[in-house]
This record gives sequence, structure tokens and C-alpha cells, in this order.
Amino acid sequence: MPRLLPRLFVLLLAFAGAAAFAQTAPAPDAALREAFLAEAGEKYGLERSEVESWLAQSDYKQGIVDAMSRPAEAVKPWKDYRPIFISDRRIREGQAFLAKHRDALQPVAESTGVPAEMITAIIGVETSYGGNTGSYRVLDALYTLGFFYPVSGKPEQVEREAMRGRFFRDELMQVMLLAKEEQLDLPALKGSYAGAMGYGQFMPSSYRAYARDGDGDGRRDLFGSLPDVFASVANYFVAHGWQKGEPVVARAVAEAGAAPFKPDTLEAKYSLAELGERGYRPTQAQGHALDATLVTFEGSEGTEHWLGFKNFYVITRYNRSPMYAMAVYQLSREIAAGQDALAAP
Repeated sequence: MPRLLPRLFVLLLAFAGAAAFAQTAPAPDAALREAFLAEAGEKYGLERSEVESWLAQSDYKQGIVDAMSRPAEAVKPWKDYRPIFISDRRIREGQAFLAKHRDALQPVAESTGVPAEMITAIIGVETSYGGNTGSYRVLDALYTLGFFYPVSGKPEQVEREAMRGRFFRDELMQVMLLAKEEQLDLPALKGSYAGAMGYGQFMPSSYRAYARDGDGDGRRDLFGSLPDVFASVANYFVAHGWQKGEPVVARAVAEAGAAPFKPDTLEAKYSLAELGERGYRPTQAQGHALDATLVTFEGSEGTEHWLGFKNFYVITRYNRSPMYAMAVYQLSREIAAGQDALAAP
């Protein structure tokens, strides 16, 4: 009997903690909540009762607010960023993933023009080939960030913070609609603390806009159907202008005396002649005229200049960071090189 007392004490503490949390968890602003209910009906045709039901199942998570509030880390230079994603392990696992799923990837690559190794690299960078798709309930993440987006108190951040709150409220509406469209168990969906989901980490709006049914079962399942995942990642690229067979980047050299040049956009909008006039030229002839932009990184062996073509810009539509796009591209090349080696006699 005495042995039961410690267990009972622990249980009582747990219940007390849960009760305290229930009392302290904030409630959404009443007017904001009412506006959300109205907009969900007007914009997406969601019934008020079903939205109410999903909101009742949503939990505020302080950890999500803390993660979003955390001061942004200093941007890593390329020499430190690259090894995070271009590691021997990630390359090896990517080669194995591509080899295992080649029969499903190849038809997608042929029909869309997006190489199988590029699709694989996106999944590798986003979730380590499905090994880490997120542990937060998507419902909690979007509810928390939609109604309780952290406020810094800085006047210059007021507009941005309000915009971000609106963004996450819209994503919350869209995930409710998505659950109905794809017969998903919404309360069970897990993802990142920002609400990104599945192998490719699609936000609900991207899921609804770009996901494709790759296995022909009438649903778009980015959690459990790899054919759907492959078709969806490729379609995301195609929808943003992927150009089949065209290059992604080319190494460039700065001529002596070239002034530093940092374009204000990642769009490939400069002709090679224009970039040449600024003192930046490709190290190898490109064969035909392509518009590009200039990206500059601090690599392990010094400054690197690259010409980013339209396909580089397309990768940045998945994530706006030029280092992300370069990591995906270089990982894809390493994966492809391994496959070429396996195919060699």
C-alpha cells in the first residue's frame, strides 16, 4: 500500500497542472473570433457549427509562441549553412531513397520535366526523406499563431505582425476546408510549429493549390502516399515556371575592379550581357542566352559568385532563401552523381 502513495501524489500533481493550464490558457479575442467565423463561411463556405467544433478542439501552445518569438539567429554564411544539408549521410540516404522509389519518381520526372533527384532533394532538405515531418498538431499550430501571434511591442513590427496573424488565420480556415476535401482527420494531423505538413512540408494553402493525386485513389495524401508527394512537389515547381532541361545555376567570376552587386530580387531578370557589363561572367559558356541574377556566398574557400537562372528562382518559391535553393540544387547533384555511379559498368 505505501508504494501507491508516490504514484497517487504524481497523478494529483498532473491533474492539478492540467487544471491550472486550463484556467490560464488564453481565449481568442471575441471580436477576432467572430470575424474568423464569418470569414470562414463567406470565403470558404465552411459551416459555422463545424468551424466552432474544430476551434473547440484547438489548443493554445505556449511553446509555439515561444518558438515564433525567438530572436532570429544571425544568418549563417554559406560555408556554415551548406554542411547542414550537404552531408555524407544526407547524400547517402538521398541516393538510397531515389533508388528505392525510382519507379514512382521517374514517370513524374518525365511528365513534368522536374528531375527525380530534384524532387528527392526537396524531400531530403525539408524532412530528411520523411524522417522528421513535425511533431506539433497542425490545428494547434495554426490556431495559436492565428489568434495569438506574438507581439514584440516594436512600432515598426506592428504591421508585419498583424499581417502574419491574418496569414495564419487564413491557413487555419484552409486546413479546415482541406480536411473536408481530402477526408483527413484534422485533429490528428502533425506538422511543424508553423503548420507545414507532410513529406514536402506544404502549408494548407499550398496543399490545396498544388497537391496532386499521384496514385489515382481520388485523394491527395501528402502524409502517406509517396506517389502523391512526388507529383505534388513536381507540380509546385511546374506551377512556378520550372523550365525543363534548363540549368539552375552557373559559377561566375568577378572581373578585377567589378563593383559589388546585390540585386534587389532573386528573379532572373538580367541578361548575361548586362551582368557582364557589371563585371560578372560565367566561367563556362552557356550555349544560349539566358536571363539570370547574381547571388554571392561566402564559401569555405572564399567568396563565390553564381548566376541563378529561372529554375533557381523557382526553387526559391519553395523557400525564399537563396542558400536554401543552392543547398537543394547541390544536394540534387550529389544524389544524381551517386546514381550515375551505380549505373556505370
